[in-house]
Amino acid sequence: MATRSYIGVRNLDSSVDYIYCHFDGYPEHNGKILTEHYSNINRVNELLNLGDLSVLGQFIGEKMDFDKRVRDTCLAYGRDRGESNVGKKNTGYDKLITDQNVDYVYIFDGDYWECHKTWDPELINLYDKEKY
Repeated sequence: MATRSYIGVRNLDSSVDYIYCHFDGYPEHNGKILTEHYSNINRVNELLNLGDLSVLGQFIGEKMDFDKRVRDTCLAYGRDRGESNVGKKNTGYDKLITDQNVDYVYIFDGDYWECHKTWDPELINLYDKEKY
């Protein structure tokens, strides 16, 4: 079973460019990787340009065999499995954070990451190092 998530960046018009990530979407995994390895807008955009992910890794990496993932490297449906229609998407902020198709939504605002549980409006503080 997967813990699904969206990973995105908030735009100036308050819309969000985002991708889907299938596995390990909980804050102790994806939240930790995002805050520790994707902390500037250039790095976040590089991640989003991969399109939808099977697994988020601390490294973007290069094209690889989808069935032989390189540890700690992102595994992307488009780049690594050749799927189409898996590029980044755009939607409204309020719609994204309540989308029941995923468990967590991570949004970068240019300075820090927000984390939302789609079933609970309270934000999760990803920067609480004792917890995450």
